[in-house]
Amino acid sequence: MSAAVFFKLLAILATVCLGWLAGRRRWLGDAASDPAGVLGNAAFYIFVPALLFRTTARVDLGALPGGLLMAYFAPLLAMLLAVYGAEHWRQRVSTQPEPAKPAVRAISVTYGNAVQMGIPMAAAMFGEAGLGLYLMLVSVHGLILLSVLTALVEMDLARSRAQNPGLWPTLRSTLRNTVIHPVVLPVLVGLSWNLLGLSLPAPLDELLQLLGSAVVPLCLVLIGLSLAQYGVRGHLRGAVGVTLLKLLALPALVLAVAHWGFGLGGLPLAVLVTMAALPVGSNALIFAQRYRTAQAEATAAIVLSTLAFVATTPLWLALLGWLGA
Repeated sequence: MSAAVFFKLLAILATVCLGWLAGRRRWLGDAASDPAGVLGNAAFYIFVPALLFRTTARVDLGALPGGLLMAYFAPLLAMLLAVYGAEHWRQRVSTQPEPAKPAVRAISVTYGNAVQMGIPMAAAMFGEAGLGLYLMLVSVHGLILLSVLTALVEMDLARSRAQNPGLWPTLRSTLRNTVIHPVVLPVLVGLSWNLLGLSLPAPLDELLQLLGSAVVPLCLVLIGLSLAQYGVRGHLRGAVGVTLLKLLALPALVLAVAHWGFGLGGLPLAVLVTMAALPVGSNALIFAQRYRTAQAEATAAIVLSTLAFVATTPLWLALLGWLGA
């Protein structure tokens, strides 16, 4: 692990610790006022939508490499659906089902810390050529995962709200709540803006950039606040399971599919596997906060996987070196 990546990791952990201290000292209010929930809503309804709209409105859709995207997102979505399906089955036989739990668990396993950790790591390890490939993946990473997961969780919630749900009422409710959503709606509007060939006016672009720049520090402080509010006691088992799937199972699946399925090697393969091996991203906690489900587990998984990332990354780099990537 390079010095740049190590110092970035220290900065992330320091910001999380600052959030934890703020929670313990009640600088943002006591537990009853739910400061973590307030920050989570601010991120979900203001800052993340601004970031997503600006990203989709500006991304060069024609430059996206289709083969590289398929080699990464095919195994990623397969893992997402596998975790979602397994947790969905567990909820059906549970005495206290949580309709949003399958989607929350799935995002924790598949949504990596692609910005705070991934970008400096790609820049330090792969240079300009590798960083270019990596940024292409990052540009659609959240758009694909958050859109799919939002549709899944809204479908589950629509079924749980109705006593005798029919097919069409469930589909109507799912479609409405998926489209009129603080994550999906700015993506759809941004893509429409992009496809129409419109450019963002300078004042609007400046505003969106300012709001989007708040996402990273806000989410890191939110992790610390949630850690102080919920703790990790009673949630370590789930967090360990998520960490193992995220840091070991997911990159192994991406490696197998990309290398032996799509025939990738060298720099593209190294970029894909490294991105898959990143720790759990803060968007998992924002998602959990939004649906009031498994916030403590998501928080514990983010912290645990970030610490374990220091040990697992050299293993994947060694394996990639052995494969000649």
